Amino acid sequence: MININGKLYSSEQATIAYNNRGTFYGDGIFETMRCFKGAPLFFEAHYFRLMAGMRILRMDIPDTFTPEFIEQSIIDLISENKLNLEHSRIRFTVWRKSGGLYSPTDNGVHYSITATALDGFFVNDVYREVELFKDHYVISGLLSTVKSSNKVVNVLAGRYALDNDYQDLFLLNENKMITECISGNIFVRTNNRVKTPPIMDGCINGIMREQVVLQLKRMLDYEIVEESITPFELQRADEIFTTNVIKGIQSIDKYRKKEFKKELATGLLESFNNTFFN
Repeated sequence: MININGKLYSSEQATIAYNNRGTFYGDGIFETMRCFKGAPLFFEAHYFRLMAGMRILRMDIPDTFTPEFIEQSIIDLISENKLNLEHSRIRFTVWRKSGGLYSPTDNGVHYSITATALDGFFVNDVYREVELFKDHYVISGLLSTVKSSNKVVNVLAGRYALDNDYQDLFLLNENKMITECISGNIFVRTNNRVKTPPIMDGCINGIMREQVVLQLKRMLDYEIVEESITPFELQRADEIFTTNVIKGIQSIDKYRKKEFKKELATGLLESFNNTFFN
């Protein structure tokens, strides 16, 4: 079952207008959430990121979009799809109402919620070879931090990875600094120093990124800094991993001729699994 504007439909009946602005102009925003036993993880962080993104895109936020309403709508949909006892993935999508061309005539919104099953706990057992994506750049600044429905650079990077047998790609901004990977924030460890790009370099303001930064600040063995990362730093690193809320923490095994360790990522992943899935 799928929730569209507060009503439940089967997947066969769930349709939206052909001229919706999400399709026509990428005029939308979304949140993907991992849920466990019927409840979304890090819900408050997801909620505030969604609200901030809608404000940045100058959408009207409905009075009904309270934390309680959205969380309960998610819980109800998980229950309706009989995913209460499992791991599941929620996508909450918002798009501006139809009207106008590039200039919208109505700042109101429509929304949908979908729920699908996930396999289980966070794992870090998939081999990942990564390369730089140099065909197109992520533009640094506030808009790139929003999870908008306009993800053409990520889509083209994903196609390039499939065509060239890579498991992920590093994305660059217009200053040729590393921003993130196709679907996750990036962390680079050299000795006991861990770097992740600052948000304004163009990376998504990731929920799992924030959790990993907080965790590393509590670990006395490591120093965590938010600094721009050049491509040259990648081959000097001891370890590189990516984060997102669905897959958790995933190590990068190889970049060009350099192979990397997995020790910090493995320890962090074990800590998160023990904390959130017991």
